[in-house]
Amino acid sequence: MNQVDLFLAPGFEEIELITVADILRRADISTRLISIDSQLAVTGAHQITIQADLTMDAADHNAHLLVLPGGGPGTQAMLASTALHSRLQQHLAKGKPIAAICAAPMVLAKANLLRGINAICYPGCEAALLEAGANIVMEDVVIDGLITTSRGPGTAAAFAFELVRQIKSETLSQQLSKEMLFA
Repeated sequence: MNQVDLFLAPGFEEIELITVADILRRADISTRLISIDSQLAVTGAHQITIQADLTMDAADHNAHLLVLPGGGPGTQAMLASTALHSRLQQHLAKGKPIAAICAAPMVLAKANLLRGINAICYPGCEAALLEAGANIVMEDVVIDGLITTSRGPGTAAAFAFELVRQIKSETLSQQLSKEMLFA
């Protein structure tokens, strides 16, 4: 099953959420929008409200990939969610991949998932990753084992195409990139 769960927290970065969800769905990858709290209507950092499919409490644990968009306030909400940290830890312990973009790799750091891992994040967030034992790699998208990280809004499409490549194929990722005029 290629199910992806994309988590929403109040103050999420809209470009990162929408771009990733859109590209994954264009690739015919089942993608659920999961609210980390009890509200299904979640407002982003730039006052765009998105309707989540489920709350985290209602979602099963059957996803293949968990994805965290960034955004300053959204990341702060995810940093405060011990339930999300636990979900991430359990997912990775099962040998399943996780991806985070922008400031959200700090959530992976707080959940103790980055020790010895090559990663990238939004400029200015590196200290949290370094404190957690990550190695900062200055690339737009960094893949290390089961963890994929990316820099921010301007790299959201590259991040999403990489996830398509990982889940489906390089061919489909390139085809979508071309069709969407990114390549």
